[in-house]
Amino acid sequence: MDLSELDRWLPAAKRQAIITQLTQRIGLTRVRAECFLRLWLYLLYKEQQTTAQQHKLPLQQLVRPSGEITCTLREAAELFYHDKDQGSDRAAGMMLNKLAALGLIKKRFDGNTTSIEIQPLPELLDTASQAPSELLLDDFDPRCDAIPVANLLATNYSWMNQNVEVIPFRIAKILRQWAAQYPAGMRVLRRSDNLHPVGFYVFYPTAPESDSTFFAAPGKGLHLSTLSATDPFAIAQVGDPDCVSVFVRSWMIDSDYTDAYQMRFLQDAQNTLRKMQTDFPNLCDLHTLVIHPSYEKLASALGFQKTTVNAAQASIYWMYLAVDRFLSLDVEAALASLKKSTTAQTHSYSGSHPG
Repeated sequence: MDLSELDRWLPAAKRQAIITQLTQRIGLTRVRAECFLRLWLYLLYKEQQTTAQQHKLPLQQLVRPSGEITCTLREAAELFYHDKDQGSDRAAGMMLNKLAALGLIKKRFDGNTTSIEIQPLPELLDTASQAPSELLLDDFDPRCDAIPVANLLATNYSWMNQNVEVIPFRIAKILRQWAAQYPAGMRVLRRSDNLHPVGFYVFYPTAPESDSTFFAAPGKGLHLSTLSATDPFAIAQVGDPDCVSVFVRSWMIDSDYTDAYQMRFLQDAQNTLRKMQTDFPNLCDLHTLVIHPSYEKLASALGFQKTTVNAAQASIYWMYLAVDRFLSLDVEAALASLKKSTTAQTHSYSGSHPG
C-alpha cells in the first residue's frame, strides 16, 4: 500500500480527530494511536485486495476488517516508520505487542506468518444496538464480580507492566481482599441482561499511618499494577476517629457506557461517601492517583487539584479534593462544563488540520 493512499481512504482531518479520540484510552500515546490507525486502514486495504468486498472511499466512518489478516513485521515497519528516521522490524514487532497488550488487536503467529485481528472499539464503531436498555448500580460481589472486574481494570494497567498475563489474576485476588476488609466502599455498574459489570469504583478508607504516602512519590502508591505483595496502604478500622482520608483506588466505566452513565455513577459515589461518614465521622480528604492524563480532565472538572508530581513518571500523579467539596458538587453541571470544554478543544484541534 502506498502510504499516500491513507488520504484517499480517510482524510487527514478525520484521521487526526480519531487519533485524538484514541489517546483518551489508558496507555495509548499519540504515536501508538497513529500506528494503530495506520494498521487498521492497511488491513482494510489488504482485505479489499483479496476479497470481493469493496469499500466506498473516502470512508465516512471506520469499518472493522473481518477476522484475521496477515501482516509481516516488514510490512508493519514500513507502515509505522516510513516517514521516520528510525524504525525496524524489531521495533514494529514491539509496537504490535504493545497494541495487543492494550487490547486493540489480537495477534497470532502460526510459525510462518503473523495474523492480526482488530478488536471492536465502541468509541469508533456503532455499537449502540448492542447496549442494554438499562444498567444497574449495585454492591460489588466478590464471588461473582472479581474476575470480570479484574479483566475490565487490567486495560488500565497493562501498558505499565510487561507481565500482562499476571495482571487480571492479581487484581481479582486483591479485590477479594479489599471486599473482605471493607465492602461498603466498592460499587459496580452492571448490565441488566446478564449482570456483567461494566463499571467499578473503590473508596478505600485509609489508616492514619498510611496518610504520608499521599505526599510521597506517586509511584509508591501503585499496587494493582505492581508485583509487590505489600500494599502501600493499610485500611482503617471502622469507627477510627483518626481516619480522615479516602483513597479512590479505582474508577472505571467501559467506554461504551461512559456518556450515558458517568453522571449516575458519580452521584452514586457521593451517596457511598455519605454512608462511609457514618463509619468514619472525621473523613475530610479525598485522594486519587491519576495514571494517565486523560483522567485528569474528569478529575479537574470535579474540582480535584494536582499535588505531588514525579518528573520521572510524569503521567502518574496525585490529585486531591476535600470531601465536603465533593459532596456538595453539582455533578450534572460539572460534567456539562467538561463536555463543553472537550467539544471546543476538539473543534479547535480539527480546524487546525485541514484535509
